[in-house]
Amino acid sequence: MSTIAKNIAKVVSRIRDAAHACGRDPASVGLLAVSKTQPPQAVREAHGAGLNDFGENYLQEALDKQQQLGDLPLTWHFIGPIQSNKTRAIAEHFDWVHSVDRLKIAQRLSDQRPAHLPPLNICLQVNVSGEASKSGCAPVEVATLAAAVAQLPNLRLRGLMAIPAPTDDADEQRAAFARLRHLLEREDGLETLSMGMSQDLETAIAEGATWVRIGTALFGARDYSGKPDTNQGTPV
Repeated sequence: MSTIAKNIAKVVSRIRDAAHACGRDPASVGLLAVSKTQPPQAVREAHGAGLNDFGENYLQEALDKQQQLGDLPLTWHFIGPIQSNKTRAIAEHFDWVHSVDRLKIAQRLSDQRPAHLPPLNICLQVNVSGEASKSGCAPVEVATLAAAVAQLPNLRLRGLMAIPAPTDDADEQRAAFARLRHLLEREDGLETLSMGMSQDLETAIAEGATWVRIGTALFGARDYSGKPDTNQGTPV
């Protein structure tokens, strides 16, 4: 068994144990493998070990990877900050976008989604910790933004995403995830909570995460050399 396969088994076990600990069905928690900076072979190995959903932050890297892995039935998630000049390629080549934080971007994604593809699954990114350096709409903006995005014809609004401020304090972790869950509960028809990473997935699951975004626990440490958009390299 490869190192990646062993790591996947460990993470799946962590998800299962965390779900059981809070009375949830482990099948209600999706494992999103964050493959940014990882070579295509690592994605191929992870798929061979049972994973189908992969998250990318860097658009050109993701497009190159998708081309090299076109023989595999993978589901691609864009999870990084989105610039206006990147929306067409994202709309054309991804199944999910977790990082929509303003209406202009959502409108462009809807307008540029090819007609032959199903609606693009969307999560709104929320800056639950109020960090100036983080992307995401303010919590008070969620209801208005969600109502507007839900009306766009080529998008399917699924839920909310957050990357809370890093902390080793379990109570602070849980409070941040709870804030996102409470925001979701106010919105009719939304069911997706994209939250939790390698170091805090158990706390996120306890607060209702339906996607946990896991990178280093699956693939090991990343090499950011040569990456121009290092601001997108939030640990997961």
